[in-house]
Amino acid sequence: MADLMTEGTDVGTVHHLNDHRNTRSDEPMSLVKSAPAPGDADGQPSAGTVDPAGEAVDRPDNPLADWLTVPDAAVLPAWAQTPARLRANAGALTKLAGYHARYHSIRAPKYGAKVAWLSTKGAWRVSARLWPVLTCHEHTKVVRALAAQATTKTGGQAFDAATALQYKAAHRDRTVARRWRFACAIAVAAAAGMTLALATTPVLVSIGAVLLGILAVAGRKGAEVPLLDRADVPLRLDLNAQQLNDALRAAGLLKQGKGDDEGPKILCVMGPVRDGKGWACIFDLPRGGAKTASDVLAKREVLAQELGVDEIQLIMSRVRAARGGNAGRVSLWVADDDPYLADPVPSPLAKLERFSIWDPIPFGQDARGNRITVPVIWQSMFFGGLPRRGKTFTQRILTAAGLLDPWVRHYVADFKGGQDWMGMKHVAHRLVLGAEDDAIEAFRAMLKELLAEMERRFALFRGLPTSICPEGKLTPQIIEKYKMPFIFLTVDELQEAFLAMDDKTREEVVDDLGRIARRGPAAGFISNYASQRPDAKSVPTKLREIITIRCCTQVTDKTSSDMVLGSGKAAMGADASLLSEDHKGVTVLVTGPASHATVKNDLLTTAEFNAMCLKGRALRQAAGQISGDAAGDVTAAASTAGIVIAPALSDCLDAMRHSDRMHTVDLLARLVNADEDRYGDWDPDRLASELEAAGVQRTSKQVKIGSVNRAGYRRSDLEAAVPAELLLAARSTTPVEGVPSTHPAT
Repeated sequence: MADLMTEGTDVGTVHHLNDHRNTRSDEPMSLVKSAPAPGDADGQPSAGTVDPAGEAVDRPDNPLADWLTVPDAAVLPAWAQTPARLRANAGALTKLAGYHARYHSIRAPKYGAKVAWLSTKGAWRVSARLWPVLTCHEHTKVVRALAAQATTKTGGQAFDAATALQYKAAHRDRTVARRWRFACAIAVAAAAGMTLALATTPVLVSIGAVLLGILAVAGRKGAEVPLLDRADVPLRLDLNAQQLNDALRAAGLLKQGKGDDEGPKILCVMGPVRDGKGWACIFDLPRGGAKTASDVLAKREVLAQELGVDEIQLIMSRVRAARGGNAGRVSLWVADDDPYLADPVPSPLAKLERFSIWDPIPFGQDARGNRITVPVIWQSMFFGGLPRRGKTFTQRILTAAGLLDPWVRHYVADFKGGQDWMGMKHVAHRLVLGAEDDAIEAFRAMLKELLAEMERRFALFRGLPTSICPEGKLTPQIIEKYKMPFIFLTVDELQEAFLAMDDKTREEVVDDLGRIARRGPAAGFISNYASQRPDAKSVPTKLREIITIRCCTQVTDKTSSDMVLGSGKAAMGADASLLSEDHKGVTVLVTGPASHATVKNDLLTTAEFNAMCLKGRALRQAAGQISGDAAGDVTAAASTAGIVIAPALSDCLDAMRHSDRMHTVDLLARLVNADEDRYGDWDPDRLASELEAAGVQRTSKQVKIGSVNRAGYRRSDLEAAVPAELLLAARSTTPVEGVPSTHPAT
């Protein structure tokens, strides 16, 4: 049904050639105007001459033209035209059968009580009908009638001979009939007894069920109450063509009629029909009204009000020519209730052991329950919306898919600096956490490294033959031969970085990110950016406008929605301001100029994401693709080796990822930002005691950074408390060819 909604066509339309002839001139069309043939003054081909342009079937002088009319109808019915439709309908049938099975199984005790009562009633009816037959009741009535007749004739005196013979014959017939009937009854009872004595339990159950059913049928004869309840689901919403016409006319999309004439009406190509948990309809606007499908989409709120539903329940889209549509054809689906309030579906990625980044990534499902996947190859992505609406969880789904492909190298920058992306330390070639000065410098250095790698790849592509690099892009053969994986760049809370930069630095970073998003896809770069409301300062327009895939959680108004999804998208139906605070994990996804959907995203918890990071590290170790920060991270090496490091020591090493020294107040601030529940009430004394218990011996309690000398810690002192075998393992990991394997600070 979902395919029918998007592929509505005029099935069964027959094109008559006579209609075409009326609009054609008598002179046949030709691509080349030839000179008149000899003996043919008007330039028409003479008899027997073959037109070089070919004979037209619908020529006026072709007597077979009417017989050669080709119907514009599909050979197969709509539900069986594609394997996808067959699977969809089979799935719907399975769900329907399952629903009816659950519905009736719950009512089995009720049905059993009904059958018992009807069987008892039927047994009584059978017995009442069978007893007169076995007792020859009909013969008894005959004898009594004859006796009454004889008594009347004789006046109460003795019977004559003829009457006596009649009595004797009647008595004999009665006796013979009674003997046969009782003999048959005894034979049947004996046969039934022998069968029951020899039969097994299944046979007994089957015989009992059949007899019980027969008795129940006999007992139900004439009854109006059905044995089984009807499993019809009560409709929350009813929709018909008249309601659509009234709603469109109230919205000013159809002209008002005069007098008894209601005015022009829509032409329903399909429906309205029930489609899942809602109503589906495909209709064409009438011509002459100067209204288009785009006008209908812009009136979404008004139409929802006229139909008595919320805008979130009304799903509309244009039907394009590729799917049999036109500029006035609209696909409409009205949900019975808010389709996005159900519990999220767990992400299938969490249970996979491996995934190919070449395949579309499972992302979520739309209002009708159709699965939505997102291809990320050759793409760049941008996520925006209000905080605490599931933006990071949604962005993380796409990055998580790359974890399960060992031929994907991750670069991650989380300017919030919390726990959301901490698991990437096991996998990421570069990992930047926080928006402090050292993190900003590390991010800028990461961008320069990416740009250098991009230019190196393009230089390699230019020197490769077209048999290996036919389109100047990364191919599976190049990945395998040159050990050149995809590069997945993930940047979260981008606005925090821009707000921490001066104008010159921000302009430089925007240019670098734009170059990566614009030219990087051909070199195997996948950009995945996220920010809150992207105004001109937090995320400049020239960066947003080159992103190919956009996704937005709830925002405050249509303007903010258009800032994320693109100018004019709200008028086309892609409006994230319709989402409410209850729609956590629900996004509006735009994958092209005219392609958008509201999606209930799959749920991938932080624990599942961290487990996938460990899977990704194991895959990369087997493929020899551990590099960069992941190769030199001692905490990641400890987790892999199963060695427990004190939590305070591990978290301090993560906080000082980009610094070789740090003041105590700054270190505490970063720890609180990463995990406020644990470090929210810590002071310098508590931190010092915990680190001393973990084996940290400070060479100096004072640390000078720039011109400021305060109490602090050196990263070398913290690393000295880590078991020596872990440091050796972290620094001796086999590096990937052409890629530095250790963190600059180590």
